[in-house]
Formats: sequence, structure tokens, C-alpha cells
Amino acid sequence: MTSITMEKAQSLRQACHSILSTTPPKILYPAAFIAIYALIFFTLRLFRASKTSITRPSTPTLEKAAPVSTSKNDRPIGIWHPSSYRPPTPPPYPDWSLTETKPLPYRPFRYGPVYHTTMGLRKCPPEEWIELDNHYPKYHASKRERIAIRGDKACRTAPEAYPAALELVEMLADYLPARYPTLFKRTEKGINNLWSGEQFVVVPNEKGRLESGEDPMQVCARLIQDDLAIMIEKEDGQYYLLAGATLLPGFWRLEDKFGMGLSEIHTSGDVPQYREKLEKGMKNFFRRVKPEEMVARNNYFFQVDDQLGWSTSIGPEDSPHVSWSTAEKNKAIEHHYFRSERQTLRRLPKTGGVVFTIRTYFHPITEIAEEDYVPGRLASAVRSWGEDVSRYKGKEKYGEVLLEFLDKKHQEQIDRGLDLSREDEVRAYPY
Repeated sequence: MTSITMEKAQSLRQACHSILSTTPPKILYPAAFIAIYALIFFTLRLFRASKTSITRPSTPTLEKAAPVSTSKNDRPIGIWHPSSYRPPTPPPYPDWSLTETKPLPYRPFRYGPVYHTTMGLRKCPPEEWIELDNHYPKYHASKRERIAIRGDKACRTAPEAYPAALELVEMLADYLPARYPTLFKRTEKGINNLWSGEQFVVVPNEKGRLESGEDPMQVCARLIQDDLAIMIEKEDGQYYLLAGATLLPGFWRLEDKFGMGLSEIHTSGDVPQYREKLEKGMKNFFRRVKPEEMVARNNYFFQVDDQLGWSTSIGPEDSPHVSWSTAEKNKAIEHHYFRSERQTLRRLPKTGGVVFTIRTYFHPITEIAEEDYVPGRLASAVRSWGEDVSRYKGKEKYGEVLLEFLDKKHQEQIDRGLDLSREDEVRAYPY
């Protein structure tokens, strides 16, 4: 306590002593109780006041004070100080096989009647960062082909994001051989793909660049089945898409979004209810996410073509304007495909960039509708879409055929005795 506080406390003690020595016994004990209570109460208040009234040293030599974020990690906006955190070495994926490990059956849709627009984030263990399966050869071939065709339209890194892209490829070079030791081998300066025979040097040269001259984001994309994006915080505290490798995006083009801020990326794509329900939460998440935290989310779409890289039914990839308006309506169910994305988000410890991994799962509707509980739940989910979500997902072009087929498959499952009451035991969301 300060000297002023100590003097006031001493005065209170003297007052209490005076009361105790002059008050008649009949009222002594009540008065003593009141005096002692008052002493404790006011002393505590004065002590708290003395702690909060301490002023911080002035900084007259600073030309301009840095703006202070209100985020939980209490760091200035637009400034990232390298973290000492290092991602743990993951254990090998259990019994992983390039030929036998099937894609995880993500079915991230819920029963209606209400469709809830949320970020849908859930915690994700760091060892589950990247998911590979027996579709790897197909994805690898598709990416190689599209790199040759699309070039920097699909893989690009801005100069200010280059350190973050280098950090990402080095993280993958550490993670992948530990998680998938039968597919990758760590070398002194990089990583080897044991299946394809590719060898990558990821340690930068004296100029701070990859020796091969290849964009580090492109190297990242060639290693895994995911597409990737890095959001970089600028001095205004906003996050911008400044590095990406989107070779299997389906419905969007990196060249359209590159350099945009977080909100503009979503509003330019007419994401339903972004301003009302998503924007504030997303901005807060980006400010607060720490390197030791990782989250995942899932979404889903439909296509009426079988193209993994680019959905040709919405128009040619290089067309100035692409939309569902060009798609053929009510194509046969054999042309309908279920497209699901599993996204992870984490912060890079050294550079502070926020990394998206975007893993696409792509299956014919006729295939997933054979799974127990899926056709009924999916039909209910589609019927729960509002007009904005229906327009965004192109329901007008395929809804009639899709729902008729799903209803039929659902009825077949009921007729053979499927117990709908056990669904939560068998297929918990998002599976």
C-alpha cells in the first residue's frame, strides 16, 4: 500500500481503539463488530484502489504508439513476434496404406427444418493436420496436370508472404515423414516422396529462396491432397490472402481473390449471411488464434459434373463470369456428385500467418446414398436451405432430381428395417 493508504488505515485502527475503551459493555460487542468490519472493508478498498491507480511510465520518445488489440493474446495489431512454440512430432498414422486406407467418410450435414449459418469450428489435434488416403495418386496426378495448365493463376505467393510460405513448406517437411513414414522421407535439406520419386529441397538458399526456383506454395500442394492458403495480417489489423495453391477448388479461382481482405473474399462471393452471422466471429478468431491451437471445419456442395479440379458446369474456368446459370438443369442422377471440404486453420509460429488447408472429398451421390442414414439426413438438410443458401449452392439446377433420388433411397432403407433411432450412435456429426 502507499503511504497515504497506510496513514488512513492507522487512523481507522485508532478510532476502533477509542470506541472499545469508551463504550459501555451492553453495546460494546455490537459496536466492536461494526468497527472491525468497517476497518477491514475500507482497508481492502484502499488497497485495491492503490493497485489500480498506479500509472504506467510515460513514453515521450515514441513517435507513434502502436494500436493495441483487444484480443486475448494482448498483442499490438499488425505486429507478430515469433513464438517459441514448435509443433509436436506426430505419431505415424495407424496402419496407413497408399492402396488400402480409404477416405474418411465426412457427411457434414444436419437434419432440418432449420439451416444454421455458423463457422462450425471444432478443436483438432495437431497430429490430424493432414489427411492422406488411397486417393492420393489421383489427386497427385490432377495437381501435376493443373500446375502445367494454370501456373501462377493457381499457385502464387506475394513477396511479403514468402517467409510464411517457406515456414509452411518446412513444417510439412517435418510433419509428413513422421505421420506417413511409408510415403515420405526427411532429408538433411528437404523431403523425398518415396512413391513418386520426387525430391524437394526446402531449406532456402543464401538469397532466401528455394534452390529450385519453385514457388513454395506449389511445393506444398504437390506434397499433399489439400489446397492451401495463407492469410497475412497487415498494419491495419486485417488479414489478406497473400499466398495460395488452389489446384482443386471446384468453384472459385485464386486469381479472383488474391490480395483481398478476409471480409471482401466472402462478400465478393456472396456467402450467405456473412455480414450478419459470420464476419465478427471470423475476425475475432483470426486475431486470437495461437500457434498451439488448431481447428477444423467442414462444408459441402453438389456438382453436376465429375471434374475434381474445376466444375465445368458453371462455365469455363477462364470465363470472365462463371455462375450456376450456365449449368444444365435436372441432369440424370448419375451426373450428381457430392463435394465436401475439410478445412483446418492454424497460425504459423515464426511469421504469424494463418494457414488454411482445404481437403476436398469427392464422391458420386449414387455412392454415398447407399450408406445407412445418409439419404434421409441429406434430403432433410437440402430442404432446410433458405433462398440465399439455395441460390449460393445452385439448388435450382439439381434439387428436383436429387431430392427424388434421396427420398427413394431413404424409403428403401426404412423398408429393410433400418432403425432411425440409433443414428446418433452409428454416425455422429460430421460423419
